[in-house]
Amino acid sequence: MNNKHSEKYIRIGLNIALQRKLKKMTQSELADKIGISRTHMSNIEAPNMVTPVSLEVIFDICEALDISPEVLFKIN
Repeated sequence: MNNKHSEKYIRIGLNIALQRKLKKMTQSELADKIGISRTHMSNIEAPNMVTPVSLEVIFDICEALDISPEVLFKIN
């Protein structure tokens, strides 16, 4: 996907992966908790893929991980 925000999507995915691991959750556990497939969760976190994600999913992830959205949007 050619997207001018590609690097930001990748950074958000990496932030999700980090927060998930800090909470000692697997991708499957987080995906189940928010109602998406493990494959979609994997694609969101994958640094070699650009997977746009809705704010709805971001907010669900934040609730599941008990973090604020700002944590995931730390880009720098």
